[in-house]
Amino acid sequence: MKQKIIFISLFTVLGYLALQIPLTHLAGSKAAFTLYDCVAPLAGAFIGTLPGIIAVLSIQLLNLLAHGTQNMDMGSIIRLFPMLFAVAYFARKSVLNIVIPLIAIVIFLFHPIGRTVWYFPLFWLIPVVAYFLRDRFLLARALGATFTAHAVGGALWIWTFALPAAAWNSLIPIVIKERLLFTLGIGGSFIVLNNLICWIDTKNLFSIRLTFENKYLVPQLHIYAEKKHTTV
Repeated sequence: MKQKIIFISLFTVLGYLALQIPLTHLAGSKAAFTLYDCVAPLAGAFIGTLPGIIAVLSIQLLNLLAHGTQNMDMGSIIRLFPMLFAVAYFARKSVLNIVIPLIAIVIFLFHPIGRTVWYFPLFWLIPVVAYFLRDRFLLARALGATFTAHAVGGALWIWTFALPAAAWNSLIPIVIKERLLFTLGIGGSFIVLNNLICWIDTKNLFSIRLTFENKYLVPQLHIYAEKKHTTV
């Protein structure tokens, strides 16, 4: 419980700050992708899936309240949900990693406009493929997480805003660049945070067991982790 409180507090601060750094705006809404999209999926990997989801949702609700309802629209509300599924995907391997994007594809194709751009949700087969590679490659894990968020967001977006087919077509190259950026951001952020947590553990600053993943540590910390047997 102490560990969860520490990490929830850490992610609350980091997440809220990251939410204030916009990267790109979403079509049809005031909402924007931010640096938060590179950091938030990591929460479940360090504090568990459910606590991670709770922490991420809390950060997003806090951000909405801080910016006032006058800046809120349906896009802002929809943005609350996709990241929760990204957290779950990155945290652990589960059959839901496959089911969620497939459901999103079906929902998208049920929309009349969605059927005219049936090729757009093919993006969401990426997390299905990444499911089988996520334990071997960190970038596959990150790629699956960010495209799971995209799948959930896209399925909700088309039913809320009904963007025309031309808009979805214009988004294709943007999605490719955006999601590759987020994939690298998630992977890089995870490596940095994973090593930072291990380094903190070497200083014995807390009387609790800190959790990190051994195979993503730099050599010096990897040796420490092997001796301490504190990895997952």
